[in-house]
Amino acid sequence: MEPRNLTSRRSVIRCAIRSSRSPAAIGLVVASLVIGAVASAGDEIDSFEITKRSRVETSPGSGRFHVVFKRETLKGKQTAVIVCDMWDAHHCLNAVRRVKEMAPRMNRFLHTARDRGALVIHAPSSCMKPYEGHPGRERAKRAPRAKNLPEDIGSWCHRIPAEEKGKYPIDQSDGGEDDDPEEHRRWHEELSAKGLNPRAPWTRQIDMLDIRDEDVISDSGVEIWNVLEERDISNVFLVGVHTNMCVLGRPFGLRQMAKNGKNVVLVRDQTDTMYNPARWPYVSHFTGTDLIVEHIEKYVCPTVTSDQVLGGRPFRFSKDDRPHIAFVIAEDEYETQETLPAFARDHLGGHFRTSFIFGSDTRRNDIPGLEALDDADILFLSVRRRALPEKQLARIRRFVDSGKPLVALRTSSHAFALRGKPPQAEHALWPEFDSEVLGGSYHGHHGSKKNTFARVLPDAAGHPIVASISPNEHRVSSSLYKTSPVAKDATLLMMGRVEGSDRPEPVAWTRTRRGGRVFYTSLGHRGDFEQEWFRRLLWNALFWAVDRDAPALTTARAE
Repeated sequence: MEPRNLTSRRSVIRCAIRSSRSPAAIGLVVASLVIGAVASAGDEIDSFEITKRSRVETSPGSGRFHVVFKRETLKGKQTAVIVCDMWDAHHCLNAVRRVKEMAPRMNRFLHTARDRGALVIHAPSSCMKPYEGHPGRERAKRAPRAKNLPEDIGSWCHRIPAEEKGKYPIDQSDGGEDDDPEEHRRWHEELSAKGLNPRAPWTRQIDMLDIRDEDVISDSGVEIWNVLEERDISNVFLVGVHTNMCVLGRPFGLRQMAKNGKNVVLVRDQTDTMYNPARWPYVSHFTGTDLIVEHIEKYVCPTVTSDQVLGGRPFRFSKDDRPHIAFVIAEDEYETQETLPAFARDHLGGHFRTSFIFGSDTRRNDIPGLEALDDADILFLSVRRRALPEKQLARIRRFVDSGKPLVALRTSSHAFALRGKPPQAEHALWPEFDSEVLGGSYHGHHGSKKNTFARVLPDAAGHPIVASISPNEHRVSSSLYKTSPVAKDATLLMMGRVEGSDRPEPVAWTRTRRGGRVFYTSLGHRGDFEQEWFRRLLWNALFWAVDRDAPALTTARAE
């Protein structure tokens, strides 16, 4: 990748050559610009351009959080990377497998960090003996005692005050092992045969991570703090395992760094939890990690991803094949800001990654955090009459036009249309969204006092979205939208009617636009979510959107 401004400098050189008749003048221009480009490239190499992700409550007490992104430049010499407990062995075999899979990417991250001037600190807890005499170990021991040494920096930190505001998101009381029982038994026999303690078999850091003489080696919060202060290091990247235990709690972990004033970030794609899906909230192992990362972003510190340093895409484990659904919710009539998170919590955690992007509680025409769409595989839209800032609407347009799947609920048919009001300056509308993207033509609805019914069309009975739904008529809580006619390329799945009328209206259909699958339903009242068949409709639609067979709808058990 070319350093910033190098391309523009080349343009300047070409212009200078074309406009000047003096070889000497041309030489001076070229030399000065090349020197400037080299200096610029050096500045870039010696720093980190990162985008921090954190979560801020939409309003006090709402229980909903905006995903907030913040750009920041970190000077390399003022930055450290702490590698937490990337041991050579572990009592959980699956944990070992995930560490080995993640380690090559982490090693590249460490090499790049060194190249930019950052200090790498290896912290394999309880494993200092093999490193006695290593320059990195001696460097940690001889660092002078810091004048601002925190009183409890040598201790494990179980919680910081900010965490009292939220509920810890997973049950890790069983230690978090997710091994197959028979594999686990054989693994412990193998460890015992090697003379290792099966419950604590680690002896050193995994050798897939290079340790250089200029690095630091320590598992002491005191020593690591002393090193950071000696070098005037204020920025800390933290990588390693396990997120919910050591990464958060060690004396050099996230909590201690955050509460004592360091500009600390978790590299969220270079970490892993100890979480057993057989425990609450009964989600996949990888969703358990997501929940811990969310907790950290809300109450402890921001996070980043390794691609911000290495380029490419964030790291994902090979067994983590969950599509990522970004729920964009900004409507104030049907309470989908409550029903959709509950739906995701109860049903999706074993199969999908989920992100929630909420409209502002104080600025109607603002949906902060849409940057999360950049990493999404599916957009789930529940928005009503918003004139968004041009950049925000452009981000939604880009996603929709990319050919990725879209699932849209009820008021999304008029998501970006106002009634008679022009948008404020630098805000934009998309009134054609319904016809162009969803394939509908919303033009009002029947009164809410009329009983409404919906049924699967006989011709659609074999479609995977409705195949498991009874063909009988269903009473729904949503008032019937007037949506006809739908696009010619739409596939109708369900029709609705109001009591006393023989004129039906489409209530669910699919279409394909620019290669991307689109599902829309005009249902979505809170009462609809209370019906199992409606939840199954959404469940099936999400699997259909990513071209996967939908398993039977399951519900997470309560804690």
